[in-house]
Amino acid sequence: MAAFGHTFPFYAGPKPTFPMDTTLAIIITIFLTALVTFIIILPGIRGKMRLFWLLRVVTSLFIGAVILAVNFSSEWSVGQVNINTSYKAFSSQWISADIGLQVGLGGINITLTGTPVQQLDETINYNEKFTWRLGENYAEEYESALKKGLPDPVLYLAEKFTPTSPCGLHGQYRLAGHYTSAILWVAFLCWLLANVMLFMPVLVYGGHMLLATGIFQLLGLIFFSMATSLTPLCPLRLGTAALHVHHGPAFWITLTTGLLCVLLGLAMVVAHRMQPHRLKAFFNQSVGENHEPEWTPEEGGLLSPRYQSTAKSLEPQDIPLSEACRKLEHPRVPDSAL
Repeated sequence: MAAFGHTFPFYAGPKPTFPMDTTLAIIITIFLTALVTFIIILPGIRGKMRLFWLLRVVTSLFIGAVILAVNFSSEWSVGQVNINTSYKAFSSQWISADIGLQVGLGGINITLTGTPVQQLDETINYNEKFTWRLGENYAEEYESALKKGLPDPVLYLAEKFTPTSPCGLHGQYRLAGHYTSAILWVAFLCWLLANVMLFMPVLVYGGHMLLATGIFQLLGLIFFSMATSLTPLCPLRLGTAALHVHHGPAFWITLTTGLLCVLLGLAMVVAHRMQPHRLKAFFNQSVGENHEPEWTPEEGGLLSPRYQSTAKSLEPQDIPLSEACRKLEHPRVPDSAL
């Protein structure tokens, strides 16, 4: 350290941070804009259909926003603990702080907030993100954090998730994140197809796609839980405290939305079987509509109503034998022969 003039590799200073993740902010803004736009045009819908449309649109936007938001959320597994530990490398100074760990599908987020924030003539308020998504290199991000001179607690947790760590957390959570994210994208596609079909006279198939949306969300949760519990979590000890990780808000809100989609899908399928007219009325479709072609036993098979009367007029009729003979004996003479 003499070569550096007995100075420590302190962090360059607190970075300006947005109150929440920018990707989540964009997703929420897009869906809120769509909701506000619908509310503006809602007074133009008459009668009870106004309430029905409000329920449909709000529920659909909520499901779509949740599927996208949790895919980019970093709160699938979370943990927080208050610690008393050394602050930085080659320093004997200790701090009291709250350290938090948020594990998402694409990486981890580590927060360190001093209690109080102002300690050692510094502002102890760190929020560092390390990603392992496709195209990102976790090891390089960790080396960059070492060069910055981040606090020891942050580097300690980040090192546990490196590819070379004996804990194996990197491969475990990276595998779970990749496949769970892929399953959620399939659920989002099913949600899009469900919305398209619910505006068409194929309501039962819209219910099937809504049911598939919920099933894929639940499958993603099952895979994430199984992949992250294959091996016991490596102990995370900072000083005398131990950090324990558990399922976070993103996991539980995905579970709630998945169950909601399954229930709505099953309700639509049952309603199509039991009360198809009420289901069509709820989705603002004409109850008297019958889009299935009519099968008739006449020649030609499937006939439109325009030609059904013609076909009926050509049906063979039963004529008594005496009347047929009388017509043959006295044939009608055309007027042109007279």
